[in-house]
Amino acid sequence: MSPRTRRAVAAALTAAAVAALTACGAPLPQPTPPAKPAVAPAAVTPAQDERVLTSLGKVLEKGDEALDAKLLEPRVSGPALAIRKVEYVANDVTDGKDELTPIPASALTTIVPQTQTWPRTQLVITPQPDDLKAQRILVMRQSDPRSQYRMWAWARLLPGTEMPLTADPSLGSPVVAPDDDSLLMTPQQAVDRYTDVLAKGSKSTYASSFAEDAARKEIEDVRAATRKNLGDQGKLTERYEPSGAPVVAWRTVDGGAVVVGSFTTTSKVELTTDGTIPITDKLERKLTGKKEAEKSFARTFTDIVVLYVPPADADAPARLLAAEHALTKASAS
Repeated sequence: MSPRTRRAVAAALTAAAVAALTACGAPLPQPTPPAKPAVAPAAVTPAQDERVLTSLGKVLEKGDEALDAKLLEPRVSGPALAIRKVEYVANDVTDGKDELTPIPASALTTIVPQTQTWPRTQLVITPQPDDLKAQRILVMRQSDPRSQYRMWAWARLLPGTEMPLTADPSLGSPVVAPDDDSLLMTPQQAVDRYTDVLAKGSKSTYASSFAEDAARKEIEDVRAATRKNLGDQGKLTERYEPSGAPVVAWRTVDGGAVVVGSFTTTSKVELTTDGTIPITDKLERKLTGKKEAEKSFARTFTDIVVLYVPPADADAPARLLAAEHALTKASAS
């Protein structure tokens, strides 16, 4: 048998052996995708958070120096952008007397969601600003995987407030659905009922469901003073409306939840007798384009609330942790 013939026979025998093994043996192992974790990971790492806040600080510095809201858009959106834009107007028309809200671009602690979906929202509790005023809670939101995290809103921590315990940021806190009924009230109900309390005070059906707070008292004091000044010459009406943004919540260690919601408040004064309503505030003059109103004067505020809602079996009421109530529109007729 020639060398060429021996090689051909050997090749044929090898092919036959492989075919036999394939036919009679166990199927070859196939690659399988990795199993999904039982618990979703934290949406962002502490190192990523630090980079996001550093970038936010640089963007705020540029926008604040130029009083130009367009410069904020890479890192600021939603109510935060609307409020800062009006703050720029106020700062400009008062020659700097109406100062901008200090926003420290650093974290004392964070509440990071456990999630693998978008949009993603996390809270940043800042250190106390240099002016020694209230700490801020920054609401940071990422709309999709390719978008930057932007500051969607901020709120001022109420004096003496202690934040409820949440999971370590490296682990993340479970996200609570707006209709979750494991709480004293669902997150959506918490925001809706709190606005009812703001509108009606002690007459609200839900007044006892919330602890008293300084922000609510301030709104009630302003309302009472306005009605007293009006006397029988006019009437005051207030309207509270949802902003359309979804309510977001995170589970706390005790089974409760930290809840963030937003809404608008419209306060309208209408004359019932002859006369005019003087508009003395420089910002309100700028927004309305008038020095006085002949019939009515309306102001619209953008509101952010951060609430703590206890678990369903708790004896304590829900309470306000932080709030922002900022003028963003005004009109006169």
